[in-house]
Amino acid sequence: MSLLAGPMFIDEDRGHTDPLTIDTRLPRAERAQSIHHNDQEMDEDEGKATVELASIMATASNPVSPGPSSPPLDQARMQDFIPPTRPSSTPFPQPEPRNTDLRCLNYPPDASMDVDDPDPTDVPPLQLSNEHVGIGLSDLPAEIHECILDHLFGFRVSPTSKSSITRWGTAMRHPRRKELSELSLVSRAWRVLIQERLYRHIKLQATLDSLRSSCEYFVVHPHLRPYVKHIEIWFPVFRPKYGPLALSNANTLPTVTPDGLTNASYILPRNNASLEEALYFVSNSFPTVRIVTLEGGDRKKAPKVRHWICESEQSRKMPKIESVRTLICKGQWNLIRGKGDFETIASAFPNLREWHASYAKPKSKSYLTMADILSEPTRFQSLNLCIETDYRRELSFPSYFLKVSSKVHFCSKLALAASSPSLEHLSYTGRVCKQFFVDLVNQQKDLRQTRLKSLDITVKNCCRSVNHWNESGSGITDMNFINAFESLVIAGIKALGKLKTVEYLRIRYVDLDSPVPPLNPYFLLQDGWCSGVWSDAIIAELNRSRPSVRFGELSESFGEVGFNKDGRMTISPDFPKSKALSLKLSNYTLLSSGIQIS
Repeated sequence: MSLLAGPMFIDEDRGHTDPLTIDTRLPRAERAQSIHHNDQEMDEDEGKATVELASIMATASNPVSPGPSSPPLDQARMQDFIPPTRPSSTPFPQPEPRNTDLRCLNYPPDASMDVDDPDPTDVPPLQLSNEHVGIGLSDLPAEIHECILDHLFGFRVSPTSKSSITRWGTAMRHPRRKELSELSLVSRAWRVLIQERLYRHIKLQATLDSLRSSCEYFVVHPHLRPYVKHIEIWFPVFRPKYGPLALSNANTLPTVTPDGLTNASYILPRNNASLEEALYFVSNSFPTVRIVTLEGGDRKKAPKVRHWICESEQSRKMPKIESVRTLICKGQWNLIRGKGDFETIASAFPNLREWHASYAKPKSKSYLTMADILSEPTRFQSLNLCIETDYRRELSFPSYFLKVSSKVHFCSKLALAASSPSLEHLSYTGRVCKQFFVDLVNQQKDLRQTRLKSLDITVKNCCRSVNHWNESGSGITDMNFINAFESLVIAGIKALGKLKTVEYLRIRYVDLDSPVPPLNPYFLLQDGWCSGVWSDAIIAELNRSRPSVRFGELSESFGEVGFNKDGRMTISPDFPKSKALSLKLSNYTLLSSGIQIS
């Protein structure tokens, strides 16, 4: 019988009876006496037959002298089972006493059936006789419960690990979240485990109505507050015009309806909460929160998120949330538009150790703002900066980057942040060149005190000086970009000779429009092995900087190369779907004139 099928009750009137020997017309006491008498006679007959059968089989099948015969069935039942002695090497020589009382899996009629209520502790256990003792769901080890729920919700990891941010959180977006929440009614042990998973990662809208209703909810259910480890707060940047909160400054955007094109008006949200109010709510409601996500939204000419309740006040301080270790800023341009905005937000998290900053769209102000913020060494242990995420090749440098290069060299500012003594992990997506590694080594005051362990760089394009506009493109068919990428890799390997603590280095270029995605250049150093692009200069620098590191394999070609009827080169890669472990840079010259994939 499944333990989850429903509550277990014992019917005293049921028993193993023989309908041929029991007269159902007798009174209950006489029927019980008759059942006991018949059972005793059957046991005696079965015992005699068993002894005779065991003696015959032992004599016929055993050629040697037989040992002592098995005891009668009645004698075996009456003897107590003596378990074997546990070996002395076992860390727990005495087994722990376990509760063998069978408990009812349902709650009493007066118990609350709200899945968000605390676990009732005054439910009396079901009293059963010794002959009906069993094991209930609550008697299973805690590891079994965890495995069952991990299969349903997804594996739960530490809130401080990176996988908790990107991988865990299936419960919040699960299509059957309501059904999952009802599982907390199965047993007392499951109620706490499921509530921990359901409320581990929550997402709220940064409006006054949403924060007010959330505050009232957690006041009614205060036991749920410690379960929240990751909270997302997103600020709306527009809403439909038709509604109770219409404004006059509406922005009209064209939309498509079944009748054709029409105009739908959108307005700025009127009841948005300020950042100060949102952080006050977090600090007062969730004492053990570890990760805070602030999402500023994505919209052309979107308004900046209001930081303070009253902008006219002179002395203003953000509430302190000391338990937060990780801050994630999405759509950061609407949250941070200057160094002062960053300092205001960072002041609310005095124990911040990890910062994830990402922008929705690339623009010159994003680079200039981050260059101003990174002009001083950071206090973070991990920094994840993503400025451009479109992953498309370019024909030339865009105009907004020309504005940036005319004011500041962003690679030098990024190297200054990476040279911070407290930084251990750096992940960056954007434009970068070899100057980053050169300045990273030069700005290290004491190389023996650095804690930098990993560098993960995703290249949008390599900033460099060019004579013509068409020399600043990117892609596997642009040799100017391939040469700049090789210089970047060589500079990174050279920096490894002085940055002895760095154990992981990845430099990659991602092009979603590439005709052969496996040929996108990359270099990876991990666990003492290298893979990706290589050349004679890269091999020579690697032998000098890290003599113990080797390439897993060195391939001389990309695949089978030939020419079609039109004279164009065709390539049939050996790795059409899998990741290439060896890419010789000189072979990219064959792709500069254009290729045709066969």
